[in-house]
Amino acid sequence: MSNTPDSSTWDKVFPQSSKVAHQKVTFQNRYGITLTGDLYSPKDHGGQRLAALAVGGPFGAVKEQSSGLYAQTMAERGFVALAFDPSFTGESGGHPRNLASPDINTEDFSAAVDFLGLHHLVDRERIGVIGICGWGGMALNAVAVDKRVKAVVASTMYDMTRLMAKGYFDSVTPEQRGQTLEQLSRQRWDDASRGAPAYGPKYNQLKGGEPQFALDYHAYYMTPRGYHPRAVNSGNAWTLTTPLSFMNMPILTYIKEIAPRPVLFVHGEKAHSRYFSETAFAAAAEPKELMIIPGASHVDLYDNVQAIPFDKLESFCRAHLV
Repeated sequence: MSNTPDSSTWDKVFPQSSKVAHQKVTFQNRYGITLTGDLYSPKDHGGQRLAALAVGGPFGAVKEQSSGLYAQTMAERGFVALAFDPSFTGESGGHPRNLASPDINTEDFSAAVDFLGLHHLVDRERIGVIGICGWGGMALNAVAVDKRVKAVVASTMYDMTRLMAKGYFDSVTPEQRGQTLEQLSRQRWDDASRGAPAYGPKYNQLKGGEPQFALDYHAYYMTPRGYHPRAVNSGNAWTLTTPLSFMNMPILTYIKEIAPRPVLFVHGEKAHSRYFSETAFAAAAEPKELMIIPGASHVDLYDNVQAIPFDKLESFCRAHLV
């Protein structure tokens, strides 16, 4: 664990809070990859050890976007909160770049818990996790195995392993799945022969005829509202073979083992992804809650502070991180 100097300029897509101290930090995961995070803490902590939150997501985003907004807002409400870049993305280490892994990215949450549990401001027996979008699924998987975490929130959650294996609304046929695996398997030979991975198309480039949720993603990631040059989703790309391990490793298999620790699912009423939270909620054991935000889309829960139920997140975390 180490600390690095603060950035000389504020490089987030949300305004800086005068109530919160911000510090850039680095720490290592179990695989030796150095992760970079933004640590937010209330300036008026009074010298007491505080409850803490590890915050990650969305899938393809960086800590300067939604996870940082969640972390800073929770710090305003009295928590120490760490927003971090997952392995292979943003300012975190790992090569090749812009690669995702259901195992390593689950581990990244536990590495964040390692860091928080060693920090002088944190009461290590009062640590929770918030996962956003694709990192909502990673958060649930991490908490199922990491018994140090006392509570977990999954906001506008995607299960990326289900999505990549089965497509939206589980519409992929076995034949289509086989064809995709055939293509990805052979792509490995191309990558190996070149000594470097190939990358897919740039994300969130509109060509016309996209569904509304794709327009919503573009409106966040590709405009001043949420654009960040390090985000995969801001006009960059994942490696072509990123889906391989996701297609064969369902991360929510052991979701019931989060119990007896509580789970809060938050999702927009109009989100195309709402079914991910509903089926995960059904599979989870008590205690659990599902909060549907009236009229909200998937992306509304990235940065719309009128839609994100921070009062509920605060009361949930205060009740269970005791």
